[in-house]
Amino acid sequence: MLANDMQLASLIELFHTGTKQEYTKGEFLVRPGSPPNGVFYIESGLVKAYDITKYGEENLLIIRQHGEILGLTWAVTDENRDIIYSALAPTVVWMVSKENFLSYLQEHPEAAIPVITLLTDMYRLHSERIMTLEYRTVKERLSSFLLGLTKRFGTKTAEGIRIEAPLRHQDIASSISSTRETASRTLSELEHRGVLKTEQSYITILDIKALNEIIQ
Repeated sequence: MLANDMQLASLIELFHTGTKQEYTKGEFLVRPGSPPNGVFYIESGLVKAYDITKYGEENLLIIRQHGEILGLTWAVTDENRDIIYSALAPTVVWMVSKENFLSYLQEHPEAAIPVITLLTDMYRLHSERIMTLEYRTVKERLSSFLLGLTKRFGTKTAEGIRIEAPLRHQDIASSISSTRETASRTLSELEHRGVLKTEQSYITILDIKALNEIIQ
């Protein structure tokens, strides 16, 4: 990581001069067809970033968590990609206007280091998604996708590693370039083999070694 804790803390202090906003599960932070109202720092919770395909289906892009910033690329490039943000869980964010955010960067050149760190991390996550799509079979893509989620959202339990982010089968399918039916069938197969278990919208990986073997 390029930025140290002090540099990240200074950037976060900027957001604490803005507006605190709280969202319940399912509420929009950025509505369809609307540009962001500002730049958001996620204090707690989970935020789903997605767009709508030409077929009217949701296409999950990424899940953001506490400590991350939304609207960073938009603020820097001024490009609005019509990305929708909604809360996956009760979520608290701090928002500053784009103008205040850019003014802060101009007045505090040292803030470039944590911003570069955050942008680099975003690039890495999107690159990992592209690499996941290079696998030939749905089972391989699903395994790679789940392994990535365990790194970001995994919590060790007595049973295995629980992914602390609710996921619909449609979200999983869109992330691995599959149909919902095929993704659901592959999840059921892995559950039958004892590789994972699903409980409502949460997945627990019971055999991490088996997932790794699928993609090797």
